[in-house]
Amino acid sequence: MKENIVIIPTYNEKENIEDIIRTVFSLSTPFNILIVDDGSPDGTAQIVKNLQLEFTENLFIIERAGKQGLGTAYIAGFKWSLVNGFDYIYEMDADFSHNPKDLENLYQACKNGSDVAIGSRYKSGVNVVNWPMSRILLSYCASKYVRFVTRMNINDTTAGFVCYSRKVLESINLNRIKMTGYGFQIEMKFKAWILKYKIEEVNIIFTDRQKGKSKMSGGIIGEAFFGVMKMKIKSKLSKKNFLK
Repeated sequence: MKENIVIIPTYNEKENIEDIIRTVFSLSTPFNILIVDDGSPDGTAQIVKNLQLEFTENLFIIERAGKQGLGTAYIAGFKWSLVNGFDYIYEMDADFSHNPKDLENLYQACKNGSDVAIGSRYKSGVNVVNWPMSRILLSYCASKYVRFVTRMNINDTTAGFVCYSRKVLESINLNRIKMTGYGFQIEMKFKAWILKYKIEEVNIIFTDRQKGKSKMSGGIIGEAFFGVMKMKIKSKLSKKNFLK
């Protein structure tokens, strides 16, 4: 069944990748999985290819040479998913910070009329487990900052657990997405919002990874902070050119 595809970018996720794949495939709703691996030296891609011998029809992989950024990994996955005819296209981390069971809630939101469903940490308070207070404050304040600058009515603007309906991704010029780190998440939501798609936030509980290392860095945070202001200015100067 080609309705749903979950894109999971990976770099050095050998501790998590088999478990996350098996967990997604155990859900009652049928999901396909596309791994986009950026040349993981720890053998993540080989683990996936071994699993493809078992999951011959619904596990796919794109292998890329070296770390090219979260945003470009998702864009590669989006393009592949559109070419291959999927209707609902999901973003999800490999490290179980997003509970795979919540994929079904995102699916139901889009099946019931939403164009974008966001797994939201901040829709009702702060639903984050095992993060230090400093990181919670950074993430929460970043989302508030983005909301203030862009005027989007979204509580978790930096969320990385999202379902896009096919028509949304077909409407966005993926070749013109500028930000490659976590700012990519903001830019995608902002363009969907400008295009007046129906965006729904679905409550989730975000749990910090138990295995492997976080990919967060100061450069990623800086890109998101300054990129948001540039993005907003460009959209105000010419919405038409911003969306081309």
